[in-house]
Amino acid sequence: MILEKIAKLLEEVKNMDACNADEIEALRLKYVSKKGEITALMADFRDVPAEQKKEVGMKINELKQTALARLNELKEKTETEEGDDASIDLTRTPYPVKLGTRHPLTIVTNEIIDIFSRMGFVLADGPEVEDDLHVFTKMNFAADHPARDMQDTFFVEQSRLGDVTKNILLRSHTSSVQARVMETTQPPIRIICPGRVYRNEAITARAHCFFHQVEGLYIDKNVSFTDLKQVLLSFAREMFGADTKIRLRPSYFPFTEPSAEMDISCHICGGKGCGFCKHTGWVEILGCGMVDPNVLEQCGIDSKVYTGYAFGMGVERITNLKYRVSDLRMFSENDTRFLKEFEAAN
Repeated sequence: MILEKIAKLLEEVKNMDACNADEIEALRLKYVSKKGEITALMADFRDVPAEQKKEVGMKINELKQTALARLNELKEKTETEEGDDASIDLTRTPYPVKLGTRHPLTIVTNEIIDIFSRMGFVLADGPEVEDDLHVFTKMNFAADHPARDMQDTFFVEQSRLGDVTKNILLRSHTSSVQARVMETTQPPIRIICPGRVYRNEAITARAHCFFHQVEGLYIDKNVSFTDLKQVLLSFAREMFGADTKIRLRPSYFPFTEPSAEMDISCHICGGKGCGFCKHTGWVEILGCGMVDPNVLEQCGIDSKVYTGYAFGMGVERITNLKYRVSDLRMFSENDTRFLKEFEAAN
């Protein structure tokens, strides 16, 4: 049983010990590398019954965090012991070495992942250099959709295999990760997909040619819009405070039907209206909807048996709401004065 396997691994990682850097690296490769024991649990996770996925997902996250914490402890211990015996490094600067901090986008991304992980969502990843099939076709984009134009998308190359033309591009959304998971995994599927995306836009204080998204997908039998609304309400209250309210407005996305955009009550003015929310009391944070049956069928999932919902949000947008960063360019300029402001958030 997977829970017993997790419990056994948890006991092993708690008792890990090492005397030098080589032994620590061996433990890292054994447990937390891409081919390690913990990563291998993800393959077993697909077979876990839907009602147990939340519990098992939380246990796997706990196991991974425990392993990483123990490896860090061993690393600090061996470095201290080696430092006691080492001779003085005459090349070392006499000035104090300042410690770095996590980037604000990393802080917010980790917080988003943590919230959805506690709801049973599992991390999924995919390539940034993608093909037209997974970015557009399997996401129900029409052949003449504007997003396929050079004005909106960074195309890398175009190749032909017989009569088939294959466009290679920088992904414009992380929905391509959803497509790859759906075509290789049968439901139930509950994933969260963070990553960098690219769009051919002029760089200004409010827009950039690359930014970061977090998308979520849940597919199973009898999934409804009510399920989606409850998950998003829980997320909003976890991220912005227990008094946060949400509202869903009808919208359109090629890959969802029905589609909606979600606003939260402005946490700066409490919904009364201010300059930040343009005196409406509401701020838009994400798009969402029920997965279009065409998307399910394109990815090999029977839309007559399964339904699902999807949502996506910009990490920069959420970061702006939490920390009120007025210029998007500051996130990629590596100005240490700006990054230093987030020391307390680490």
